[in-house]
Amino acid sequence: MLGYHGAYLKIDLNAENCRRIPLDDAILRECVGGVGLGAWLMLNECAGEYAALAPEAPLVFAFAPLVGTAINTSAKAAVLSKSPLTERLNDAMVSSQFALTGKGVGADALVISGACEAWSTLYIEPEGISLRPSPELRGLSAQETERRIREAQGEQWSVVTIGLAGENLVPYALMSHDGRHAGRGGTGTVMGAKKLKAIAVKGAQATTVADEARFSRIQANLKARSLGHATEKYRTTGTLGNLLVFNRLDILPTRNFQAGSFDKALELSAEKIFTEQKVQRVTCADCMIGCEKRVTAKNGNTVRLEYENMFALGPLLDIHDSDAVLEASQLCDHYGLDTITTGGTLAFAMECVEKGLLDLPELRFADGAVVLEAIHKIARREDYGELLALGSRALARKIGRGSEAFAAHVKGLEMPGYHPARLQTLGLGFAVGSRGADHNKSSAYDLDLSGTVDRFQLDEERIGEMINLEDQAAIIDSLILCKFVRRALQDFFPEAAEMLSALTGASFSAQDLQKSARTIHHLKKIFNRRQGWRAEEDTLPERFFAARSGDGLSEGIDPEAFRNARARYYHLRGWDDQGRPAPDQGLLEELRLA
Repeated sequence: MLGYHGAYLKIDLNAENCRRIPLDDAILRECVGGVGLGAWLMLNECAGEYAALAPEAPLVFAFAPLVGTAINTSAKAAVLSKSPLTERLNDAMVSSQFALTGKGVGADALVISGACEAWSTLYIEPEGISLRPSPELRGLSAQETERRIREAQGEQWSVVTIGLAGENLVPYALMSHDGRHAGRGGTGTVMGAKKLKAIAVKGAQATTVADEARFSRIQANLKARSLGHATEKYRTTGTLGNLLVFNRLDILPTRNFQAGSFDKALELSAEKIFTEQKVQRVTCADCMIGCEKRVTAKNGNTVRLEYENMFALGPLLDIHDSDAVLEASQLCDHYGLDTITTGGTLAFAMECVEKGLLDLPELRFADGAVVLEAIHKIARREDYGELLALGSRALARKIGRGSEAFAAHVKGLEMPGYHPARLQTLGLGFAVGSRGADHNKSSAYDLDLSGTVDRFQLDEERIGEMINLEDQAAIIDSLILCKFVRRALQDFFPEAAEMLSALTGASFSAQDLQKSARTIHHLKKIFNRRQGWRAEEDTLPERFFAARSGDGLSEGIDPEAFRNARARYYHLRGWDDQGRPAPDQGLLEELRLA
């Protein structure tokens, strides 16, 4: 099939060699690319359970058929590994030139295993690989590391790097390229365990298209629609435009999810910041939407204005000073820390201090200076930073005494900026998600906010539509496209199938892609089961369930309704009542995983 190279590169850091491994069309058809192909590779490379930071643990960069075409927002790569934070499958996305030059090497994916003896940079190009010791880059930020490598080696190299948090194996360290991040679940930690300060790729092999005329019509049509009303919010205010809306709907997590609204939300809003500061519009590679907005902070650095950063380092910590929140966000970028887990862990620790469960009186809500100091300590793993570097689940297990009830995570991944008791379909999506609490893999909030369901109640009737949204997300992450253009696709599966057919020259139907989506979810579940997943992980923290009282149920998710909805979800996914996929030898044999 065109659009693919039909192979992946298997790179062994111990042996310092690289092999080109063929990929059959049957596997590419079923897994599509991106996250789907990455999930297959994760299972193909490791048959049994292993430690997330073991040398043999694979780190996968999976590209996709649309990467390298003119389709708007398609310059993305999926990054997969076993997460050191959750011990489950982690699949993060990064929008960047790295996807274009990586696929341009002539491979549909890069699979990196082993570990370097000393801190090094891995260079990958069509002629082969090389490992070069890089002690001079130790301790530098990702941004500075990338700048130095490209100055020394040439601008044609695309470079993904880690900061100090990754070097120090903080389990929620991220990897960065050109100011964009594969942020959640510890992708940068896996790089750090391999003693890879940076990975540089240089390739220009083109992505071939089977039907140029048809594909060009599809591309032009999607471009027009993705610059229309469907993405207007992202073009004007970016994701920060959600903050006041979520506050009004009582779904803006505040003080470690103790509330759903923040009385000083206006101070952190796009409506206020855009009127008081000069905001720069930035676009990802091969994107015309320009959802990223940047402002200059007090320290002179430009900082991304994103909802998740502002929520996690603002209302979640009861901080309304925009300068303090922006500086904290910039500091996380400097060290290479996931902002959601950083904020979530700090918020949990602060509530523990309030409740007398943790003797760290310096950790208090509503103090921006405390947050900045804590970020320094986490990245350096100094003093109480060693505790906070654990993440909220491991910290709750260490503290005990009932603290696990309000540690806001699922499977160890801290919750993003949506209150699950007020968005109960999304709450179920958090609970059953293979990666943990992740709105991007579910998009179930679309259903909660559609006006067609009661977002304060959970019932079984909506589960089929919730699964459809999950399946759409799986295919979007496998083609790969930006989630922001999903509303520009009027009938997702038929349009995605037409796009893929015109590109590859093979025939794809909507039903083919729906089957692929089910396969992708199946593969993720199989991987997690091999790594020790248990049915009791598919739940939410006790805080979000309704407590019974003399007057009935107080505010929260009805536990019985939750269990019934989860059982329905398992049934519709084709899993047993414990959420376990039935052995499907035919599928495993078809995908050569048996």
